[in-house]
Amino acid sequence: MSDSATAKCELDQIGQIAVPVSDIERAVAFYRDILGMRFLFQAPPGLGFFDCAGIRLMLDAPAKAQSANFSSVIYYRVADLDTAFEALTARGVVFEAKPHLIATLPDHELWMAFFRDPDENLLALMSEVRR
Repeated sequence: MSDSATAKCELDQIGQIAVPVSDIERAVAFYRDILGMRFLFQAPPGLGFFDCAGIRLMLDAPAKAQSANFSSVIYYRVADLDTAFEALTARGVVFEAKPHLIATLPDHELWMAFFRDPDENLLALMSEVRR
């Protein structure tokens, strides 16, 4: 990988933040009905999505069950997921899996790749590919 390829990837725009919750229906109702946040959609296996002025908030019930030490997940929006994946891999980032399709929505596909920081906090690259 060339130096120019590794220089092309700068993570500076947050696209999504995940918040682990214990009960997705209760959490969606709270964020939507009590806080008045703009509800986008729900998806299996227990996810709820809201718009926060262009940054997506994802409520994630399964995340709570995965670990006693759970935290929010920061998703960095990138224009080209494969290029960012290759650039960060060249810098020594170890990804949990290759970029993969998360959801097919009416106007785009959502692709992600997950990795961890030195303290084992989960981070992700995300790309919305228009169809």
